[in-house]
Amino acid sequence: MRQQRVFIDHIDQRVRSTREAMPFYDAFMAALGMRRITGDDQEDWVGYAYEEQDADGPTPTPFFGLIPSPGHRPDETRIAFWAETRSDVDRIADAVRLAGAGAVEGPELCEEYGPTYYAVFFEDPGGNRFEVCCRHQSE
Repeated sequence: MRQQRVFIDHIDQRVRSTREAMPFYDAFMAALGMRRITGDDQEDWVGYAYEEQDADGPTPTPFFGLIPSPGHRPDETRIAFWAETRSDVDRIADAVRLAGAGAVEGPELCEEYGPTYYAVFFEDPGGNRFEVCCRHQSE
């Protein structure tokens, strides 16, 4: 019997200050196709989501949230996002560099992960680790 898939509903990312983190995440999430769904004056939770809708109204969609945690210290955890093409990885890499990402590695072919694994690795300005990857051969 095949087990049914369960998908990610949301990610809550801890940051020291949402106000300080928003400029970076506004650019990063926009490069991923998400927009901020909370106001500009947000001191608390800040959310980003895709703008998907159908004829019956908003479609449930995964979202990415920032939660203020003044004592937050990044660890070895890395969140990876999937990209359709290598050029998407390149485009997102350019966007996060411009937004102030640190410890940027790539984009590059990472054959140790697989023969077609193409990725960029980086940190937000607070040190949280991310990756954007494409797992198949594309332009």
